[in-house]
Amino acid sequence: MNNEPIIEIKNLSFTYKKQLVLEAVNFSVYKEDFVAIIGPNGGGKTTLVKLILGLLKPKEGFIHVFGSFPEKVRGVIGYVPQKSTERYRDFPINVHEVVEMGGLSGNGLRKHSVSEARVHEALASVSMQSFRTTQIGELSGGQLQRVLIARALVSDPKLLIMDEPTASIDAEMEYGLYDILRELNKKIPLIIVTHDLTAISDKVNKIGCLNKQFYCHKAGELTEEDILKTYNCPVEFLGHGLPHKVLKKH
Repeated sequence: MNNEPIIEIKNLSFTYKKQLVLEAVNFSVYKEDFVAIIGPNGGGKTTLVKLILGLLKPKEGFIHVFGSFPEKVRGVIGYVPQKSTERYRDFPINVHEVVEMGGLSGNGLRKHSVSEARVHEALASVSMQSFRTTQIGELSGGQLQRVLIARALVSDPKLLIMDEPTASIDAEMEYGLYDILRELNKKIPLIIVTHDLTAISDKVNKIGCLNKQFYCHKAGELTEEDILKTYNCPVEFLGHGLPHKVLKKH
């Protein structure tokens, strides 16, 4: 069986305006992985995503995605950007039309046709098919986030990356979203990027702690010391069900 990494990062560093943002990052992602990358604001999480997408180039080291340079395989990566729910809220557009937009390239040109069946399949994968004709302004934050995930899935990506997917949604919707993501992970690898420590759940199999430097752990192996290194402050773990919560010490 081929178990080559789909993302391979070695000794990667990145500098922005003479400030070191990422330092000697080493990290691999495999086709069965569901990875949560956590860390504080300004810790380099979004920068790492942009490097994986080929929107930035490393200062040192290298990054390969599906055995190639990231910019050459960007079209096979589904991406749900941070705060993407806010930009769609006031558009006079329905759920079906939003998902269909997943067939457009970054410059607004159609990169491939999207069939009605494919839109329905993408919506079904996030349990939103019954909302097909609903105006997006009528959706809750969690429902809209699911629609935007369907939009990323409609082009049949080989990898799905989500930046802050649980922002602005309530706890019940968050748990439901993780269940959906775990089902998606049976088909494709997933990466979620967040500063919200509730993202550490029983659904992910790897946790990456990023604050300039990167430390990767298998799910269940994260320690208080690891969190302290990442957030530079004490934290407490509260285990009231799954996913468990991690809160800053008061």
